[in-house]
Amino acid sequence: MPSGGIFDYDKRKVRIIELTEHTQDPSFWNDQSQAQKVMKDLGVQKSLVESWDGLNELRESIQVYLEFIEMGEDVHEELNVEHAKFLKALEDLELKNMLKEEDDQRDAVVQFSPGAGGTESQDWAQMLYRMYTRWADQNDFKVSVIDYQDGDVAGLKSATIEVQGVNAYGFLKAESGVHRLVRVSPFDSNARRHTSFCSVFVSPLVDDTIELDINEKDIELQRFHSSGAGGQNVNKVETGVRLIWTGTLSDGRSEKVVAECQQERSQLQNREKAMILLKSRIYELEKEIREAEKARLEGSKSKNEWGSQIRSYVFDDQRVKDHRTQHETSNVAAVMDGDVNDFIKAFLLMQAHA
Repeated sequence: MPSGGIFDYDKRKVRIIELTEHTQDPSFWNDQSQAQKVMKDLGVQKSLVESWDGLNELRESIQVYLEFIEMGEDVHEELNVEHAKFLKALEDLELKNMLKEEDDQRDAVVQFSPGAGGTESQDWAQMLYRMYTRWADQNDFKVSVIDYQDGDVAGLKSATIEVQGVNAYGFLKAESGVHRLVRVSPFDSNARRHTSFCSVFVSPLVDDTIELDINEKDIELQRFHSSGAGGQNVNKVETGVRLIWTGTLSDGRSEKVVAECQQERSQLQNREKAMILLKSRIYELEKEIREAEKARLEGSKSKNEWGSQIRSYVFDDQRVKDHRTQHETSNVAAVMDGDVNDFIKAFLLMQAHA
């Protein structure tokens, strides 16, 4: 199987050797932020090369089965299994190879905010929370809960998770927007159809390699009692931290951004984490401004703005449809159980061809 072209297998192998040699320098870890950047790049390159190698092994296995068939052996079932594995591995590699933007390799911060509608919307937000945490687990990403506030009756009022792993943001950026649910409400005694909304806001987790100028005077600090597990001090000590930034974005628009954290045991740790989340969300807003301007200059009509309704989940009709790509499925149960890769792939393909 040729290894040149868009994938540049040989160049990636050379890059792995160069990065590995760099990590063996005695002074490598003197600059922690730079070292982490190199390690992440090394992980990305290794992941792509390993995927290609696995694909090549499957190709060779298929070739062997074809030769057996030519010799009269009945191995059609085994061949079909290997062929299905090959197509899945090829699809996974294609997706990884699409993620070339500078932020794609970063970890992701995902914020869930139910719309108006009380219990119904809060329940929908919790269902989406479960969907994405299951997706992360199925795709070998690590999830850390940063903030989770239970709903009044069911569901959640708000939640924020950090998804860690190579290309976490690259994949999850496809899911940022407003998700619409239509179903017969289990909370309605008259069994009427209800429509609920929840916004899912995805931003790349900022690190020391990203420079973001934020005036500390624009940030209000609020402390609150953590509501999560933590022993007897939970209700006695205000360890939870909420940061509220009120400022002006680069396009002149006034914005209010809120970030809070209660997962850590000390207020200082929660404040540091909340500041990272705050910067991540402001960075994503600025990123959208740059992308919107780029789309305007290029005359693109495929721009996706956060806040638009991106997908509808209609339970009684057994249909989930993405309004940006027109991709849809009737397997609602699988989607709600975390099977959203086809939606992500459709979005990335749309972006690649824009």
